[in-house]
Amino acid sequence: QVQLVESGGGLVQAGGSLRLSCVGSTFSIDIIGWDRQAPGKQRELVASISTGTTANYADSVKGRFTISRDTAKNTVYLQMNSLKPEDTAVYYCRGVVKANLIWGQGTQVTVSS
Repeated sequence: QVQLVESGGGLVQAGGSLRLSCVGSTFSIDIIGWDRQAPGKQRELVASISTGTTANYADSVKGRFTISRDTAKNTVYLQMNSLKPEDTAVYYCRGVVKANLIWGQGTQVTVSS
């Protein structure tokens, strides 16, 4: 089954760190980034990564979040530092397979003040 599986979410205090992981079930999936959706808000792009290592970030997370890729493991990571309460959301891994976008089931990140 073609799918993305996220892990690493949890509850952390403001200023803390978390590392999210996204694993593709097959190497036919090109994992390209992370999105998030806070309660009552639209889903927004957090970070994207190219087939190489070029990365782009939402302005709200620049300097705090880092996206990286381990090609051999078909895994993309999102290192989140200096977390803020406004980072609280469900984080979704985003990928492309046969020109179609797919997302994982999401992992909850909650940042307490």
